Order: sequence, then C-alpha cells, then structure tokens
Amino acid sequence: MVKILKTGNLAAQILRMLQVQHFTFNPFQENTWLIWNEHKKCLVIDPGCYTSAEKETLLNFIESNELIPIRLLNTHCHIDHVLGNPFIQQQFGLVPEIHPLEIPILNAVEQYGKLWGINSENQPAPQATLNDGDRIYLDEEYLNIIYTPGHSPGEVSFYSEKYNFIIAGDVLFRESIGRTDLPGGNHSTLIDTIRERLFTLPDNTNVHCGHGDSTTIGHERKHNPFLT
Repeated sequence: MVKILKTGNLAAQILRMLQVQHFTFNPFQENTWLIWNEHKKCLVIDPGCYTSAEKETLLNFIESNELIPIRLLNTHCHIDHVLGNPFIQQQFGLVPEIHPLEIPILNAVEQYGKLWGINSENQPAPQATLNDGDRIYLDEEYLNIIYTPGHSPGEVSFYSEKYNFIIAGDVLFRESIGRTDLPGGNHSTLIDTIRERLFTLPDNTNVHCGHGDSTTIGHERKHNPFLT
C-alpha cells in the first residue's frame, strides 16, 4: 500500500523499500527529487534549489533524515534543473551525471542565466555516463535509465518497474507535455518518445514530473490532449 505524507508543499511517497520526496524550487517552479533506500543511501535528481532558503530546506531535510547522498543525477540540463548542482557538489562532493548529448545544453546554462538575470555560474563539470538501458543502483534496488529525447536532446528518465514509478523530467506532464521551442527541442521526437518509450509502460505507473503534479501513464493515455 502506498502512503502519502504531506508537509507544506512537500510530498513523501513511501514505496516499500524506497522512499521518494519532492521539493518545488526556483522561479521556474521546478521539482527536485530525492530517492533513498532503507540504508539511507540517497539519489539527488535535478536539484533546482536557488535561493539560500531553498538550499537550507533541502539540506535540512537530508540531515534530519540522516540521508547519505551518493549520486547526483540530471534528467536533462536546462537551467531550472541544474541550479542546485554547485550546492550539491559543495555539500557532498558529488558531480552531476548526465547523458552525453546534454553537454552542450549544460555549457549554455551560464548564457541563459544572464538572459534571465539568474546567477548560474560555476556549474561543476559532469560525468557524461547516463545511457539508455543502464541502471542506477541503490544497493539491491535499481532504476532503469530510459532515453527520452524531444524536450532536450539527451534527456533521460529513471524508471522503477518494481515500484511502478518513473522520474520523467520535462517529457510528460499531467495532461500536458514538455515544451519544444528551446534549443535542441523537437516536437515530433517528443511525441514519438512518449508514445514509444513511456506509453509502453503499465497504466498504473506513477509519473513524477519536472513541474507540477504527478500523474499516471493510464491517465495520460486517456486524457492528455496532446496525445489522444
């Protein structure tokens, strides 16, 4: 049975042996995700914390729950999803892991930050090691990496078949889809990705999005106006 805990704008979803927590950060209202196991080993996915208060919120949660961050993962490297990468590196000595095709996107972050008046300097150099079909391990538990381009050329999603959830970045939203007007975006590629890579998952798969509320594959298959 899945139990939902809510504290303010945070929601913790206890998934048997894995726990998932999200935070909504920065002016773009981006969702940052933590996933950890019973041994407190923790994955940090798309840290978007930007202000001092946001950084303190994330750090306090990690410390109060005695979590041990072991990997920093980015679904993709648009500015709103990487603003907290320098902070995570500073606090825990982790460098971001990304798909190789996201390197140019990450390299452009500082330029986009200047356009929007957002300080995004000092992004740590990544490890370009996330590839389709690989696995991210938390001891005996794991997430499958699924290559999901279209919103961004090297975007990946993290899927747990065992616990029926996927961290889908900005590919699929509740009754919407990711934008494709940014550099590297492609609408037809995104639609093909959703139909061929996400809609092949079971209907009860929980989709944890990069913005807004979570949804399910079944709900989007029936009600998403971009895909019906």
